[in-house]
Amino acid sequence: MRFIFKTDYLQDIRLAQHGGHTFWYGLLGLVLLAAPWLMSEYLLAQLTFVLIYGIVGLGLMLLAGFTGLFSLGHAAFFGVGAYAQAVLTNMGWPFPLAMAVAGLLAAAVGVVVGLPALRVKGIYLGIATLAFGFIVEEGFARWESVTGGNSGLAVDVPRAFGWAADGATSFYFVCLVTAVLATLACRNLLRAPTGRAFVAIRDSEISAQSMGIHLAYYKTLSFAISAALAGIGGALYAHQIRFLSPDQFNIIQSIDLLLMVVIGGLGSLHGAFLGAIFLIGLPQAISAVKDFLPEPIGNAPGLKAVVYGAVLIAFVLFEPLGLYGRWLKVRTWFQLFPFYRQGMFRRQKAFQKSERLR
Repeated sequence: MRFIFKTDYLQDIRLAQHGGHTFWYGLLGLVLLAAPWLMSEYLLAQLTFVLIYGIVGLGLMLLAGFTGLFSLGHAAFFGVGAYAQAVLTNMGWPFPLAMAVAGLLAAAVGVVVGLPALRVKGIYLGIATLAFGFIVEEGFARWESVTGGNSGLAVDVPRAFGWAADGATSFYFVCLVTAVLATLACRNLLRAPTGRAFVAIRDSEISAQSMGIHLAYYKTLSFAISAALAGIGGALYAHQIRFLSPDQFNIIQSIDLLLMVVIGGLGSLHGAFLGAIFLIGLPQAISAVKDFLPEPIGNAPGLKAVVYGAVLIAFVLFEPLGLYGRWLKVRTWFQLFPFYRQGMFRRQKAFQKSERLR
């Protein structure tokens, strides 16, 4: 009897829902571990950027996808972590300690932003975070004694206790380990009462408050955790890019980050990494097809922005659940074939909306 209880308990706490998840995630892990020997140095650098932006996307997903609080100034937290890491590393701090401080400093800034933002929501919250992003960007440019101002700031390689990640492969593994730990932490957080409180606030603040959820506390906590993950991503970004300037953390960066989680799929941890793949891969795809386009279109300076806008509009109109939502539909089609019904997801979405109004 005691053995059965222990088995049931382990089934409740395990991360993989069934053996298929264990197999496919294990295969993905093997591919990622072998990536430095399967890819060129350029592709490995792009994969490293995917991992970095995936970590930032996890934080923004917690805030926007699971708590329902949209931020248009997330590049500010990203920049705070990057500059904190650069300054501390250049002072000789060990890499893990500097990254921890960068994440904590970004979390503290997130709390400062989250407290005034408690009184606003929706588009007004977006405007408030947008204004904060402008303030931080200007602070990076004006605080020349620390950030180097518009002249920029060089970043040393990550070092810790005699070890240095001075190669692309070693730093890739640093980013991979950090991304896995961040994903597991977010996965466990969402299964805990804190994550359920985030989802309750997203679905209905009035219902959440009636159940005893402290809105101010959990909203501020969501901002802090999201900012901390953005700061950790910024710390890795600083070492990957090796040179920081204020224009790297402007409003365009904030919009790219929000675009990443929306296209990846709001309300899904998978969507953070799918969105990061999109964010890193789309410019490469545009460069690849640019030569085949008519010259006035291929050489247009705003081609990237036009493509981004068109893709975002297409996803909002035709696939609001993002890339992960599309994958779920494809997977369901194969599971139910030949009994799949075309209007199934439309009816399912309407049912969910009706349930939320109760």
